[in-house]
Amino acid sequence: MAQLEIRNVKVILTAPDGVNLVVVKVETNEPGLYGLGCATFTQRHLAVASAVEHYLKPFLIGKDPRRIEDIWQTAMVSGYWRNGPVLNNALSGIDMALWDIKGKLCGVPVYELLGGKLRDAAAVYRHADGRDVSEVEENVRKFMEQGCRYVRCQLGGYGGQGHKLHQPDFVPPGAYFDPDAYVRSVPRMFDHLRSKIGFEVELLHDIHERIVPIEAVRLAKQLEPYRLFFLEDPLPPEQLDWFRHIRGQSATPLAMGELFVHSAEWLPLITERLIDFIRCHVSSIGGLTPAEKLATVCEAFGIRTAWHGPPDLSPVGMAANIHLDLSSPNFGVQEWSAVSERMREVFPGSPELRNGYAYVEDKPGLGVELDEEKAALYPCHNVLPGWTLSRIPDGSPSRP
Repeated sequence: MAQLEIRNVKVILTAPDGVNLVVVKVETNEPGLYGLGCATFTQRHLAVASAVEHYLKPFLIGKDPRRIEDIWQTAMVSGYWRNGPVLNNALSGIDMALWDIKGKLCGVPVYELLGGKLRDAAAVYRHADGRDVSEVEENVRKFMEQGCRYVRCQLGGYGGQGHKLHQPDFVPPGAYFDPDAYVRSVPRMFDHLRSKIGFEVELLHDIHERIVPIEAVRLAKQLEPYRLFFLEDPLPPEQLDWFRHIRGQSATPLAMGELFVHSAEWLPLITERLIDFIRCHVSSIGGLTPAEKLATVCEAFGIRTAWHGPPDLSPVGMAANIHLDLSSPNFGVQEWSAVSERMREVFPGSPELRNGYAYVEDKPGLGVELDEEKAALYPCHNVLPGWTLSRIPDGSPSRP
């Protein structure tokens, strides 16, 4: 083999299920040797694509793809200002692709490069929603019948829906919800679920930063009798000091991190043991390279992983999560969003779910391929989602 180098970097934008995905393909001068990485920031997909195409691509051409750590460190500071979801996702696409290449060069799955398997599959949690508590119960039971033992329960989506709103005149358009009505509904929902289903299934809930900090303290206390596996995102990243108050008054396990983009955000929560699960979106923190280090830091402080796995994560990104899950001693649970048949046609080798466990292809690299011709059949749409424009009854903007 001649000196191995990066010959080309491509950005593939596709939306097989109507959700904008960004995938990066790093090609080498070795025929047939390339890697794929997830760079999806679905609400700003064009910004990520531009960062890869105009800045990271010229930075990478001619470099040795085997030098993953060197490329990550130098790319992170190549623009001087660093971090942020756009640049981190752009770098993540590159980083995952380089791990994919490394696995293919070595002839092993990426989890072997991370120390090898500690488990053969990753337990997942699914999402049960409903218009009322009976419908939530019905959907929880459906997942249990499919073998899932972890279920996140929401009543009418994040912040609830269908609330009777007391509003002033001339409120602006938005996705309205009543935080007080929402926070009162959550203990009632779990009281119903535990009384009907019992404690043989692990139940979770996502506040999605929808309430003021003191209400998060109160809700965490109220949910203690229902033994949640974890309570997710009780606070926004701007209010992290309030975790000390929650921890001091409640034993409800806490999960946090999907909006984090910088180590200065998560390190105090870890070192002070203020959370129980780290929930980072792996591509938003820069890829596999920083995520593997983050998992190791969490292990030292008794904190488990629960990587973010929403619909706006490509199968390549989900595979990266699962490779981490299989090799991490402190794995907790993996969020899972259903992979449609259409998505599998675009991404052959996508991870599979069987009896509540996620599996990756036992192939070199990440194990996922991309059919670029089929991907082109599903173009992205540059439309802002309405759910991010959330407001409370008086018309004030709220965290989505």
